[in-house]
Amino acid sequence: MEEKIFMARVAEQAERFDDMVDFLRPILREKGGDFSVEERNLLSVGFKNLIGGKRTAIRTISAIEQNPKYSKFGGALGQYKKKIELELQKDCQNIINMIKQDAMKSLSDAEGKAFFLKMVGDYYRYMAESAQGDVLAQARDGALEHYKQADAAGKELPACNPIKLGLALNFSVFYYEVMQDNKQACALAETAL
Repeated sequence: MEEKIFMARVAEQAERFDDMVDFLRPILREKGGDFSVEERNLLSVGFKNLIGGKRTAIRTISAIEQNPKYSKFGGALGQYKKKIELELQKDCQNIINMIKQDAMKSLSDAEGKAFFLKMVGDYYRYMAESAQGDVLAQARDGALEHYKQADAAGKELPACNPIKLGLALNFSVFYYEVMQDNKQACALAETAL
């Protein structure tokens, strides 16, 4: 297990995030949710960087699509963006499944439970950012459900706990960007403050 953690760190430094996640996956299966803070951070970095480039690519293509100068390429841009959106959805769903099947099976402490529930909410939110139709509805509902569960799991954590603060921020962003509910987004942020 020590070697896998070491190799995950090497993969991070080499910016090989697919490999980083592959090194961490067996540890997640073996340990379930009983990760140290350092191990949780490694997992978080691996997952986030695995999909970060795809999120950026989708935003970049969306910006290019808005430029009238490139309207004649609209069809090609739309197809390319759809391809990346499907890759993002697949990666997010794989991460969600990994967390639910492995990390969520043996959680006992409030901090770990809140961390992994928040993470599931985050990856549903990332899916919802560019999804449409049924996929959007499922991602939105999944994010809302898991953010609420994370909030309930983290109630006993101190107000300045980084996981609790991160949850408040991400839940607020979810309400603002996905639910388009500015009032609830601000209420959540104010409550956290």
